[in-house]
Amino acid sequence: MVTLPTEAADDYDLVKNLIAGGMDCARINCAHDTPEVWERMVNNIRKARKATGRDSSICFDLAGPKLRTGALEPGPQVLKWRPSRDVFGRVTAAARIWLTSREHPTPPPGDIPFQISLPDDFVKRLSPSDQIRFTDARAASRSALVSRVLAGGVVLETNKTCYVVPETEFEIGRAAVGGEEPLRVAVGPLPPLEQAILLHAGDELILTRSQAPGKPAKTAANGKMIEPPRIPCTLPEVFDRVSVGEKVWFDDGKLGGHVTHADHDEIRVEITRAGPQGHKLRADKGINLPDSKLDLPALTPVDLQNLKFVVGHADLVGYSFVRSGNDVRLLHEQLKKMNGSRLGIILKIETRAAFENLPELLLASMEHPVSGVMIARGDLAVESGFERLAEMQEEILWMCEAAHVPVVWATQVLEQLSKKGVYSRAEITDAAMSERAECVMLNKGPYVLEAVRTLDDILTRMQAHQDKKRSMMRPLKLAKRFFEKQELKAAHRS
Repeated sequence: MVTLPTEAADDYDLVKNLIAGGMDCARINCAHDTPEVWERMVNNIRKARKATGRDSSICFDLAGPKLRTGALEPGPQVLKWRPSRDVFGRVTAAARIWLTSREHPTPPPGDIPFQISLPDDFVKRLSPSDQIRFTDARAASRSALVSRVLAGGVVLETNKTCYVVPETEFEIGRAAVGGEEPLRVAVGPLPPLEQAILLHAGDELILTRSQAPGKPAKTAANGKMIEPPRIPCTLPEVFDRVSVGEKVWFDDGKLGGHVTHADHDEIRVEITRAGPQGHKLRADKGINLPDSKLDLPALTPVDLQNLKFVVGHADLVGYSFVRSGNDVRLLHEQLKKMNGSRLGIILKIETRAAFENLPELLLASMEHPVSGVMIARGDLAVESGFERLAEMQEEILWMCEAAHVPVVWATQVLEQLSKKGVYSRAEITDAAMSERAECVMLNKGPYVLEAVRTLDDILTRMQAHQDKKRSMMRPLKLAKRFFEKQELKAAHRS
């Protein structure tokens, strides 16, 4: 199973090569992109299946009630560019800037990262070898050379580092305008920099019910903090379900703390876990509350809307943040209403509640014709502790084997290879051990095609060495707790 990037909507060759390279199931994440993009992805998959003669199922992942940080106030409007230099400080490549018309803006060529819009009259006067002079935000005198004139704009090059802000004045000299007085124009609004809140162990962070953009800490001139940083939380319902002392994790477990105060409008968190240099918390990062009993509906209104599209285009549906048997039955009912009972359902085990209720989830899933389980190791590790992940993964594999339910082994498989083009010895071992599951999931990345081919080779080799699990099973606490609950229920009814 491979998570498709947005590019798969318009890059048919990518999809075709993924299927030819061994992708048996394409995963489309409903938390990203739009139905229009998803439809183009599906069309490319179907076209590629015919061209390659290989089948590849389509799985849509419902986003579920994912708890995330909200927006932060935009940062300052400043554009910085600098040339590339060697170890001796000599320029090896000039910084390049795309100058386009403010009235008729044109996107920059693909290899130019910076863009400024100026009045159309100014841009049209420019010719190759013209110089543009300006004083940057540090009061440093700078100039840039027009290297190319293209349709829609010109390319500037400079060998100096520059900081440009709105109202920075660009000037063409006399030589460029035929003896006229220099023409000066001011730079207009620029995209604001993305803000982040830098947090260290011992700092305080305020989560807000209000969706007003968050702010970094407010400090006095002497550096003393006046007000802690604050950031909104995307699911206001959690504010009535969180208690003092409970753990809070951010950004896939990179930052952690515990609740020191909780009321209807604010949750105050003391940070206890951060990197040596602190951690920058940004907008749209995951929040995990492993100790809190959230009881949130597994199907959000957005999920129900997306499910209408999914039923008409998918073979499988991934069920995110499922916690109980009732959650499973709710999805069964919705699929039945939409004539989607033919779809296979993959229960994503990514919370502590889902793990503890796994026997109940499996029994409920068996009421549907086709079902499976995904070990979503990312959130599951954050929720339950990284040191417990291996043990929990084993218990899930054991339980699903006993129930004859197929398993998807997911999260960070060959992650370094997919994202950076190189792999570690540890992730090769992890990929080899994933043969015990019926399916293995790869995440998207620039080198995902190489990751697919590598995984296909590893799994083909390991098939001769592994036939699921052949282990002596010790008594499982998970199963014992489940049957004790059933006995208590039976005793209560009698």
